[in-house]
Amino acid sequence: MDNRPHAPDAGPAATAAADWVRCTECCDLVYGKRFARALQVCPGCGAHARLTARQRLDQLLDPGPRIPLETGPAPHDPLGFTDSRPYPDRLAEAQAATGMPDAALAVRATIAGHPVVVAVMDFRFLGGSLGCAVGALVTRAAEESLRERVPLLIVTASGGARMQEGALSLMQMAKTAQALAELDEAGILVVTLATDPTYGGVAASFATLADVILIEPGARMGFAGPRVIEQTIGERLPEGFQSAEFLLAHGMVDAVVPRDQLRRMLGHLLDVADPANSAEADPDADQGTWRQRVEPYPRAALRSEPSGGEGAASGGAAWDVVRRARHPERPSALDYAGRLLEGFEELHGDRIGADCPAVVGGVGLLAGQPVVLIGHHKGGSDLQERRRRHFGMATPAGFRKAARLMNLAAKLKIPVVTLVDTPGANPDLDAERGGQAVAIAENLRLMSRLPVPVVSVVTGEGGSGGALALAVADRVLICEHAVYSVISPEGCAAILWKDQDAAPTAAEALRLRASDLLRLGVVDEIVPEPAGGAHTDPETAADLMRAALVPVLIELRHRDHDRRIRERRDRYRKFGASPAVAGAGAGDTYPGGH
Repeated sequence: MDNRPHAPDAGPAATAAADWVRCTECCDLVYGKRFARALQVCPGCGAHARLTARQRLDQLLDPGPRIPLETGPAPHDPLGFTDSRPYPDRLAEAQAATGMPDAALAVRATIAGHPVVVAVMDFRFLGGSLGCAVGALVTRAAEESLRERVPLLIVTASGGARMQEGALSLMQMAKTAQALAELDEAGILVVTLATDPTYGGVAASFATLADVILIEPGARMGFAGPRVIEQTIGERLPEGFQSAEFLLAHGMVDAVVPRDQLRRMLGHLLDVADPANSAEADPDADQGTWRQRVEPYPRAALRSEPSGGEGAASGGAAWDVVRRARHPERPSALDYAGRLLEGFEELHGDRIGADCPAVVGGVGLLAGQPVVLIGHHKGGSDLQERRRRHFGMATPAGFRKAARLMNLAAKLKIPVVTLVDTPGANPDLDAERGGQAVAIAENLRLMSRLPVPVVSVVTGEGGSGGALALAVADRVLICEHAVYSVISPEGCAAILWKDQDAAPTAAEALRLRASDLLRLGVVDEIVPEPAGGAHTDPETAADLMRAALVPVLIELRHRDHDRRIRERRDRYRKFGASPAVAGAGAGDTYPGGH
């Protein structure tokens, strides 16, 4: 299916004179050398001009050797196709104009020092259409990535499948999808950079099957092109439809990345995907270095029986702890991500139709080791932002986004760290229509069998199933002034006491403080906080959390994934069982402890 939009091949900028470029978006004249230094991005309006495949390689790759990848000759004219001109004539003209054998190039090279295989499409060649030669080259690139066990980067620019090759061009969609499936099975990172335009058979195959989908500002991507849609529905499309920004808001891409930030972001992603850093790497080889990176803050494993008084061991009166856990300035997931991780890159979207703002996640390095971090984000003290974030209450799209990122961690064999801070799952009508209960249940099942280390930290409120959907883990930590409960104290008071004013009494009865939960075995360790709570000194709170997380992750890396899964499942089987049934010793005070 050919969906090429009607736009000049030169993209949003066209040459006005030898030394000047006119941006066709804002009509500004830009000095040619300045335009080149800006990577062919208009300094006035930010419009990204289309690049040739070779220009793209020059911008993304490190200086140094590039090993070209080639395939056998593709069918030259498999259908004997002629419209107003014979297909061979069109091919010859495109080859002469571009200096390329077809609409894509592929090379082995490096980005930020990391070896990669890169396949790049060129819209100048028959609209970047997907024919047999392009399908063969993308497949060849995937095979080389598999053989060398290095990440694959695909840069797309296409109007769709090549009509002149008929059903054979259609088959390239399945062929390339199959090649990427083999990289999934092998645990090799695949990244797509979608550029303007990416449509039709390319968008519906290898472009959107990547682990991470980046897109340039203003670029358009979709299955049916805008002209086809308008002709079908008989209506004008809304402004910005299928644009990069539209796709981000609807959960279809991970990030909109300006051209001058692409190398940096790709470098961070490749750092995380380095197999030497995976959860199955030899832990003895790096645990000393890992520990040295962590400041020697004391760990507070409060495993002695609390007295039940008002001191630090018990956390104070339960209602006071609830109010501290809900403090609007208490750090949430993005606050911790920026302080805990080096090179944190937030990834977006559930790939179905939404990007829940209450659940955030991404990849980065924790004391030099890659992790996928996922958590609830409430939005801080700004009321408008808190409302936009649904006060940390996830929609089904949020749980699906979390699941997608957990599956990425499993593929790359890197640990998952989740930060729990939510009053509960979003209870509105749209969430129910979207399958809220199913989304939560699916995450509980996924986390119970995730083959990589999983550590959860309750950082503020741990509310009901919305919290548990991110907290089925090998180890569950809780911050000193956080809470974790089956229901809010207000909800419990309204149901059982028939009086919401009984919330403080309900809070005591629910045993939701960190010390109570440690005694019950629901959590494994209490993470100390700065005096007065994490909101008083977020930087120190993050340091204390890092000092608690890293030793736990080192410990879990020593275990093979079968043992981790078995012990994780045993942990949850014990909850609520009698000691005899659970197999606990006579001296155990709680089930499921470690």
